[in-house]
Amino acid sequence: MTRIFSGKLDGETAVISGDDARHIALSLRMRTGENIILCKSGVDYLCELSEIKPENVVCKVLSSSPCEAEPNIKLHLFQAVPKGEKAEIIVQKSVELGVFDITFMLTERCISRPDSKSFAKKLNRYNRIALEAAKQSGRGNVPQVKGLVTLDEAASAALECDSAVWCYERGGVSFASLGLRPETEIALLIGSEGGFSEAEAEKLISAGLKPVGMGKRILRCETAPLAAASIIMNLTENM
Repeated sequence: MTRIFSGKLDGETAVISGDDARHIALSLRMRTGENIILCKSGVDYLCELSEIKPENVVCKVLSSSPCEAEPNIKLHLFQAVPKGEKAEIIVQKSVELGVFDITFMLTERCISRPDSKSFAKKLNRYNRIALEAAKQSGRGNVPQVKGLVTLDEAASAALECDSAVWCYERGGVSFASLGLRPETEIALLIGSEGGFSEAEAEKLISAGLKPVGMGKRILRCETAPLAAASIIMNLTENM
């Protein structure tokens, strides 16, 4: 069923405008009496189309329920900027896996070092990718893609969560030993193609972030966040 993340709710009525209204009216060519799901703040509203125009689509709200696809944790991914199109893969797949938001950061070994102006243009595309991935995977929220931040800024934000960890190719504790629980906020930091430098590793440890190991194999920077997110979702009973 078509999932829409934009729209205004007023009691038993929902009004959708903009691109989503045009998509419903012109691309999907939906008719009155058909149903869509309007997603708001993790809640799915089953709606019946009652008036369809390219400018505005009016719906009757039939029922509402919490989105079953939303995890019971908030997983905040802090990802060092990768080169090429790897960032798009990370955004798409991590949204499918259930991350709450994604923040790109600049670290010492980042090969790609965009300035704020050029990265702002990329952010628009990343957020469109997040939106489409949220629709495809049945999410109840659209994870926001943010950045650029420094490692210090990322660490500071991560420490506000219930658990803050970072993946280290030289090893660390296991995910299973962290005691991750449902209904908590978890921060996950992932390095770039070259990982974190020794100075950065010391800084993260001193700040109180726990290093975790991912086994004896060295994972690519676009593989590590997806593997780590999958493990975390499994340990918190979300997979």
